[in-house]
Amino acid sequence: MSVSGWAPSQLPGVWRRSLTPHADERGSFTELWRASWSEELPSGANWAQMAQANVSRSASGVLRGLHFHRRQDDFWVALEGRAFVGLVDLRPLLEGGDRPAVETLELATGDALYIPEGVAHGFYAPHPLTLVYLVTNEYDGTDEHGFAWNDELAGVPWPTTSPILSERDASNPSLRQAIASLGEGRAP
Repeated sequence: MSVSGWAPSQLPGVWRRSLTPHADERGSFTELWRASWSEELPSGANWAQMAQANVSRSASGVLRGLHFHRRQDDFWVALEGRAFVGLVDLRPLLEGGDRPAVETLELATGDALYIPEGVAHGFYAPHPLTLVYLVTNEYDGTDEHGFAWNDELAGVPWPTTSPILSERDASNPSLRQAIASLGEGRAP
């Protein structure tokens, strides 16, 4: 069921929509975010708490993730390019379950994605990609968690086996280690 332009994901609380560019001979204008959109979503999205906006530019072949937060929601907008997105719902594991739910989707220019806390996220850029993302907390490093992009328990079917990774993403622990370290009070 769509809600005012939003379409639900397979994962609870994850929503996506296509944004509408208004173009003429000068160029175009597109609304990326509106506070009123929070009223359109039944998921209780934390729109009013968006505290920081960021731009991520990725070269062809880059994979960023898998990252997750316990106290932060993300709102992504693909400005240019395409992204293969991997989403891993960790909430079942955090509540004592044995497997996360996994979903993959593609974001194209003009697509937006709302990701609630507890859902790990990452993306692969098969071509150059510019992504804007808003988050509900200002960055301070205390809610930055991650696990290996190719973790077998998560099982994200990435379209590559040899992506370009940051040093952090290349050295992330397994998903089980990341979840265990949360109970120990340290960031994985």
